[in-house]
Amino acid sequence: MCFDHDALPPELPTGVRRLAGGAAAEITEALAADGTRLSVALARSPQPQDPAVVIIPDIRGLYRFYAELAERFAAAGHHAVAIDPFGRSAGAPGEREGEWDFWPHVAETSPATVQADVAAAIALLREQTAARAFVVVGFCVGGAHAFLSAPNGELPIDGAVGFYGGLNGERLGIPSPREEIAGAVHPVLALFGGADQGIPEADRATFATNLEASGAEHEIVVYPGAPHSFFDRKQEEFADASADAWRRTLSFLGDVGAATHA
Repeated sequence: MCFDHDALPPELPTGVRRLAGGAAAEITEALAADGTRLSVALARSPQPQDPAVVIIPDIRGLYRFYAELAERFAAAGHHAVAIDPFGRSAGAPGEREGEWDFWPHVAETSPATVQADVAAAIALLREQTAARAFVVVGFCVGGAHAFLSAPNGELPIDGAVGFYGGLNGERLGIPSPREEIAGAVHPVLALFGGADQGIPEADRATFATNLEASGAEHEIVVYPGAPHSFFDRKQEEFADASADAWRRTLSFLGDVGAATHA
């Protein structure tokens, strides 16, 4: 399990200006190319800059944590959409409330379906905003899918950020990012907890070697002693790691935006 269902994302760190005037995330739908309707949380920034952000949640899909995270990105100057990747098998009910039986629906997803949903979110952002560049930011299994999106040159993204994304895909029935990342064509930021028992050092080392071989711009950060899902406001013990992860993610977005408008 990643976050508790009542968990909330960390506030923007000290030194990052929080923009005033942003509205709460709108729970709406996006339409994938195969006709699937998926629930999304769309947060518009009052003073937007490229890139916009597409958030791929953890195994429970779209719930309050990710709607509020979209609002945090908007407050930092980036339009954001958090997607629910389970529309094909579990419908599009909006936010998923409380505990629900998500594992059968996780098994129904694939890199192709998740990337189709990312493309649908980007289409929504293009329709609703003036965004010209897009970065995926994923958590847990969503982080794995963010890494798997990095080799897809046809997906209209400009970078991928993975928070403790799983590197061994066998449990989820997907290709393993630790190997697939060798084909990365988009910049990558990878953030891991050093005490994450599900992502051992050996997997991180293989991932690092293959990412280096790809030639894509990248940064890998490991926070000593931090567990899986450390990016949670309630985990005060890891507040420094969360603040640093925020700063690195926003810096990554800044670099992508600068490259877009160079």
